[in-house]
Amino acid sequence: MKLVFATGGTKSGKSDFMQKYAESVPGKRTYVATGIAMDKEMEERIKKHQRKRDEKWHTLIEEPYDIKTIVLELNSNTDVALVDSITVWIGNLLYKFNDNIDNVNEEINVFLDNLKRINYNLFIVSDEVGMGIVPENKLSRIFRDILGETNQKIAKISDEFYTCFSGYTLRLK
Repeated sequence: MKLVFATGGTKSGKSDFMQKYAESVPGKRTYVATGIAMDKEMEERIKKHQRKRDEKWHTLIEEPYDIKTIVLELNSNTDVALVDSITVWIGNLLYKFNDNIDNVNEEINVFLDNLKRINYNLFIVSDEVGMGIVPENKLSRIFRDILGETNQKIAKISDEFYTCFSGYTLRLK
């Protein structure tokens, strides 16, 4: 079992890198997508990601909220999984729980605990959103802070940790 984590800015190449890396590991592969097609533009983004996957992926799970459970359920039926992305998942949770930070943090903490109990190779993608200006509104600052803290916790327990910039990948751990 190996936990591999990658962050980077938008369109930095992290999803492509992690997908190729996960595809290089033998076994049954599962792709866990967290996006929700709430508008036409997001629908097209999801379709673009779907077109990049091929027969190398045996299962597609589209789950916007409950990835904490999914990562444990995969113990019995996959060798390799890719979760893309933690960024979208946390945004989904903030929306689902009507910005109730305690509920969001509870979901994240269970997810982090469950990561320690997996028995397959798990690849996780997340955005790095803390390198820009301080957001203007409270909810954006809360989102940035929760995501940054979650990224730190995942990086700490990961076996490998990468960051991506402009299509180039740097291994940090």
